[in-house]
Amino acid sequence: MRQVYSFLALAMVMVGCAMSSGGSGRHEPTSVDAQEKPKLSYEVLLEQVKQGDPKADFLNLRMAFTETANYNPYDVDRKTRDALSESLENKEYAKAIELAEKGLKTRYVDLRTHFVSYRAYTEQGKADQAKFHRYVFDGLIQSILKSGDGKTPATAYVVISIIEEYWVLGVLGIRPTQQAVFDENGQKFDRIDGVDQKSKERVTLYFNVTKPSRWLTERLKQGK
Repeated sequence: MRQVYSFLALAMVMVGCAMSSGGSGRHEPTSVDAQEKPKLSYEVLLEQVKQGDPKADFLNLRMAFTETANYNPYDVDRKTRDALSESLENKEYAKAIELAEKGLKTRYVDLRTHFVSYRAYTEQGKADQAKFHRYVFDGLIQSILKSGDGKTPATAYVVISIIEEYWVLGVLGIRPTQQAVFDENGQKFDRIDGVDQKSKERVTLYFNVTKPSRWLTERLKQGK
C-alpha cells in the first residue's frame, strides 16, 4: 500500500496541469450502456494513440479494451506489479522499462505501467519516450475525469477497473476512508467517502463500476 500512495503522490504533481487545462468541461451522462459499442475497433483506436494523435479517443480506447480477450479487471498480478514498482524505486530504470514494455503488450490502458515508463525514461534522460508515456497517461486519466464530475451517481466517473478509482483519488488528492457499493437504474456504483488532503474537508465521490461488475457476473455464470 505504501508503494501505491507514493506513486499516486507523484502522479498528483504530474497530472495537475493537465487537469487545470482540460478537466472542467461539460460532462456527458455516464450510463455505460451508452458507451457499450465504440465506433472504432480497439486496434484502430490503439494505433491512433501509438501514433501520438492529439485527437485520439482514450475513453473509447478503454471501453473497446473491455471487449477484448485480455480484459480482466480483477486479475491483479501482484508479483509483476510489485516488481515494476520496486524497480523504479530502486532506480533500476532499464529493468522498469523492460517490465513495462512487456505489460503494455496485453494491457496498454494500464495507468501504472505508463506512469512507470514515464518516470523511468525521464530519469534516463530520454525525453521523447518520457513525453509519449506522459501523453498516454494524461489521456487515460483525462478520459476518466471528463466522463463525469463524480458528485452524483448520474455524473459518476466511469471506470473499467477498481484500480482506476484509486488513481483518480490519488490525482485529486483524496484519501479514502469508507466505501459502499450500490445499484441504481441498472448501473452499479461505488460511493467513496474521503478527505481532501489539502483542504482537509470531507468529500464523497461516485464511480460507475458497471463494466467490471458485469464482467464478473458473466464469468460467474460461466463457472470460470
